[in-house]
Amino acid sequence: MNHTLALENVSSYLKELQDRLCAGLSKTDDSGIQFHEDAWTQEKGDGRTRILRNGNVFEQAGVNFSHVHGSALPTAASARHPELAGSPFQAMGVSLVVHPQNPFVPTSHMNVRFFCAETAGAPIWWFGGGFDLTPTYGFVADAIHWHRTAQAACIPFGKDLYPQFKKACDEYFYLKHRDEQRGVGGLFFDDHTEGGFDHAFALTRSIGDHYLPAYLPIVAKHCNQPFSPEHREFQLYRRGRYVEFNLVYDRGTLFGLQSSGRTESILMSLPPRVAWHYDYQPQPGTPEATLIQDFLKPRNWLAEQLPSEPIKSS
Repeated sequence: MNHTLALENVSSYLKELQDRLCAGLSKTDDSGIQFHEDAWTQEKGDGRTRILRNGNVFEQAGVNFSHVHGSALPTAASARHPELAGSPFQAMGVSLVVHPQNPFVPTSHMNVRFFCAETAGAPIWWFGGGFDLTPTYGFVADAIHWHRTAQAACIPFGKDLYPQFKKACDEYFYLKHRDEQRGVGGLFFDDHTEGGFDHAFALTRSIGDHYLPAYLPIVAKHCNQPFSPEHREFQLYRRGRYVEFNLVYDRGTLFGLQSSGRTESILMSLPPRVAWHYDYQPQPGTPEATLIQDFLKPRNWLAEQLPSEPIKSS
């Protein structure tokens, strides 16, 4: 692998992916509000942070590109790779988090990234990322579509990858202190070098390229669905779980802060409005209880049957 050429190729793809993601989300929002861009440069890196706020469909959508480097690996990475402690590194990626206006449209997250560390021998590199879906109200058809698209992203690279990445996603996006999944999962992979650079890079591109086909049909289905103040309040309550995960467990957040990344860009994943309610318990038999009981647990969505008609909300 030509180290310099690899970095250039990955950077070029990631910036182009960021452009496509912003264009797709802007078209879906259809508000005329454009993504605001902060192009930033600091001692340890540079990037492009893009935020759309208070649109017709998206309360906040953030799509970031960053390229950071340092003389020593941060704890968030060296804890998993102690052999690389003290090594100079470069990391680049695109991360996306969408918080919709309508409670029936799920929050979603996508990230693809590349990491390279300089060692006494050859450079050590790997890819990582994935995408996951966090509904406030659960719809079986949405989860099936999401996972079928996730599987389609992986199939050309090996039939074992989707179940492997799906399991890793279920395990990663888990709030241990709540004994609860963050959402209905999707794909998660890290430290991926299988098949060599070209193969691993192609897989990463496939996952990045399948995000919009996975998410936008779900958005279109629910963005005009009527909702009540009670639905909105439950959405804000469930966003609290998102905040808890990102600030307590998310390795990307920890890596960014420990590597002296740009704080505003790192924390763009947090929703603009959120609520916590002490010891909240949904009423049995309600859609709110169904979300927690039936959707926030590992489930083989590819084995599920599509409902004969849309699930009606309360």
